[in-house]
Amino acid sequence: MTATVEGPDFIALQVTDVPAAAAFFEEHLGLRRAPVSPPGAVVFGTAPIPFAVREPLPGTDLSADAVPGLGVALWLRTDDAHQLHAQLVAAGVDVAGPVQDSPFGPTFAFTGPEGYRLTVHGG
Repeated sequence: MTATVEGPDFIALQVTDVPAAAAFFEEHLGLRRAPVSPPGAVVFGTAPIPFAVREPLPGTDLSADAVPGLGVALWLRTDDAHQLHAQLVAAGVDVAGPVQDSPFGPTFAFTGPEGYRLTVHGG
């Protein structure tokens, strides 16, 4: 019998400042913490896939010269991309341009905690 993978089951961003990163996702994106998180991490109650910020794993270089998440595209779903874009701009978040139409609905990218580039779509 061959084992297979069904798809992503958990996503975490490794960050040097877990409380600040968690606060960003709570304050700017409205994520809510899950009832339980492991030490060194904050897990959010997102669906269908849990999302977290966590301390770096051993051997992970998050120094100033590193580009966090280089080559990885992390897309977040929202019910109103235009409203979220306006909220992030008003809060001074680095938004990479206006909302654009895409095959996945309205979309835009922004810089999240510690330089991660995140894309939002929907609504």
